[in-house]
Order: sequence, then C-alpha cells, then structure tokens
Amino acid sequence: MSTLRFITLLLATALFISSAHGKHISNATTLIENVNVISWEGRQAKVLTEQTIAIRNGVIVAVAADLTAPASARVIDGNNGYVIAGFTEMHGHVPAAVSFGGMPERYADDMLYLYIANGVTTVRGMLGYTNQLQLKEDIATGQRMGPTLVLAGPSFNGNTVESPEQAAQRVQEHVAEGWDLLKIHPGLALEEYRAVAAAARDKGIDFAGHVPVDVGIDVAMAEGQRTIDHLDGYLRYVDAIDRAITAEELKQLVEMTVTSNMAVVPTQALWATLIGAGDAAALANYPELDLVPQQVREGWLNYYPSQGSSYFNTEHAAVQQENRQRLLKALHDGGATIVFGTDAPQLFSVPGFSIHHEIRYMQDAGMSLEAIYYTATAAAADYFAKSHDLKVGHVASGYQADFMLLRNNPLESANALRDPTGVMVRGQWLDRASIDAKLSEIRAAYAVSRG
Repeated sequence: MSTLRFITLLLATALFISSAHGKHISNATTLIENVNVISWEGRQAKVLTEQTIAIRNGVIVAVAADLTAPASARVIDGNNGYVIAGFTEMHGHVPAAVSFGGMPERYADDMLYLYIANGVTTVRGMLGYTNQLQLKEDIATGQRMGPTLVLAGPSFNGNTVESPEQAAQRVQEHVAEGWDLLKIHPGLALEEYRAVAAAARDKGIDFAGHVPVDVGIDVAMAEGQRTIDHLDGYLRYVDAIDRAITAEELKQLVEMTVTSNMAVVPTQALWATLIGAGDAAALANYPELDLVPQQVREGWLNYYPSQGSSYFNTEHAAVQQENRQRLLKALHDGGATIVFGTDAPQLFSVPGFSIHHEIRYMQDAGMSLEAIYYTATAAAADYFAKSHDLKVGHVASGYQADFMLLRNNPLESANALRDPTGVMVRGQWLDRASIDAKLSEIRAAYAVSRG
C-alpha cells in the first residue's frame, strides 16, 4: 500500500471515530445527505436508510446518520434517493490517447465520459494501446475526466509471440512499462502460454482474458490465470459450441471453476451479438448508437448483413447462446466468482450504456438483481483487494468516493440505473444537468443521418 493511501485511510478512520462521538466530521469537504445506501454483507445487499456520506480528498470518510460538517463543506441533498457503488467494467476497452484509424481526436475522452455518465467509475481495460498509460495518469491527476483505469498491455497472441523465450521477455517488458496486468488473446501455443504464466508469477503480475485453443481452461486454471473472460473457452472444453450442453458437463465446469478459485467475466450481451444470436433490428435501434462516431456506428450496423467475423454462425448461434446462459446460471448457483463485464466499446456495446443490456441478459439467465449488482461492485472490490492498491466497490469509510445517486431502489428494478440523479467519481460530483449537457455535446459531434 502506498504511503499516501495509508495516511488517507488513517485520516478516514480518525474522522469516523470523532464522528461517532459528536457526529461532526471536522475535515469533510462534501456531504451527501438524506440517502439510502446499498451496502454488502457477504453477497447479501442491505439498505441503510437516512444516511449521510462524508467525503474528503476523493475518499469516503464516514457513512452514518445525522452527520454534520464545517460550514465550508458542500452539501448535496439526496432527496431520499438510493446510493450504490459505482460499477466496475471488468472487461472494457479504452481507446488510444492519440488519433488513430481516422477516429476524431476527441474519441478517447468521449468514450471515457460515457462510462462515468452511466455510473461505471472503474474500468479494467483489456487491450493496451499507444499512450494509454498516459490516459490513466491524466485521469488520476485530474487532467482528464473518466473512470479509474486498471490497464492490460498489448495482447499476447499468435501474432505477437513467436516463442516461449519471447513470451517471457514480453512479460518483463510489460512490467517495466507499468501495465497493471497481461492480456491473453487466442493463438498462443501451449508452451508460449506456460512461459507467460511462469514469467507473470515470477514478476507478480496478473494475466487474464481469453483461453487459447491449444491451452484449455484446465491448464489456464492450473497456471493461475486470474480471470477467464467470455465463456467460449468453457464450451470448447466440453465441445459444446454446436450442441446442447449436458447437466453433467455443467457440473464438471462449475466444480473446476470453484476449486481453482478462478473468476469469470461472462460478457453475455456482447457475445450474443458476436455469434449472431442477437436481434439485428433491435440492436440497430439502440438510441445510444448516436454517441459513437459515424465510422464506428456504420461498422456495427453492417455486422449482421455481412456476417462479419469468424465467431458468427447463424446455424448454431441459438444453441450456443442457450449453453452460455445455462452455464452462467450454473456458475452462479454453484458459488463461482463472477465479475461484471460488457466488452465495450464493441459491436453495439456503447461504454456505460452497455451495462443495461448485460444486466438484462444476466437476469434472463436466472440471476437476481442483487446477485448481478454484487458482481459489478463488491466482487470487483474483492478482486482488486488481492492484487491492486485500489479500494472501490463499496460505499463505506476508506473507499474511493465512487457511486451513483438514483431516484428509485435499483434492487426493485434495473430501470433505476438508467437515469442517475448524479454520479460521484473520485469525489467529483456530476449532476444530471451536467451529464445531459455533455451527452448532448457528444451526440452533436457525431450526428449523422441514420436514414
């Protein structure tokens, strides 16, 4: 833990103790009053009513009833709304910090803003690009607006790795460059993958992502891959891409996952689209498509007519998607660790807005809203607690001040998440009016007839 964060946490503790006696937070700079806070006891959500949240230097210093602060503190009336921790996008993508591929110069900043406009306050970026680490630094120092970033470097795949020796060398280079984790993509040979895993363990850096065909989930679990992202590796392991998966196979996969303590990032909505199981007309009518550049939008709209990737398979898409949904439910019911991800921005998956589609798919698989929110908040907190100096995912003393203020109880309906009254990101308050104004600006920048 860094010295600065240690001191900040000590301060938070001291302030909380003093408030327990007089309920006055002497150094708080912001209070959110009159709110109902969703907190976690294990995997169970509970609602703390009539609460006040006190914040200083981007960190929550107290959550309790009837708190007060100095007259100089900013006070925001929560109007009896509901506060839930900001979501973590565990498989997101962050554009390069420089112009590329004909994208507008503003593209990176706009995509980062779309995340936080929807209450996604932390993003684990799963594919590194040029100058992306500068984006992370700019956000951390307040020079840019965006979610807190945890970044994987450029991927390890069949095109970037040619030998086990080169694989190990690339791990050392990524550590030296300052990436937070390693991204695994398809194409690695088994010995190359093992070399990445051994070097990662030696250097103390996570590796996560896809499971290459030559590797398999059993090896990935044994080698300590931190997360398996997407469920295709599971289905390939039991050869259930084009036929119904059996109950016995589901049981086997769940037992393997729980025993290995592996976390899973399902990305159900994106992969339904990718394999051809989505509703093309419904996808084309997502209103948030107006918030991405024309060339991005046109590429997405052309995907179904062109059957645009090797994953697309209309013959088997329905059975594969059903297998994915059954597997997700089995993993959840079996106690596997699931963390939330949407793979935005890709195919009809607009940053931030994509959480609503993922929630819908997870509900359709049989998960409750409570369980889904847990994957996006407290489960992410547990993930980061094990390997990163980052305290997010809870609305509690000592945690980063990242949360959404909602009019209605999100545990009763996911629609409550669609129109936050405001979003707090690292202690900076974005009210509804400022969010709407920024979204209108982005929409105008990318406006084009969708005839």
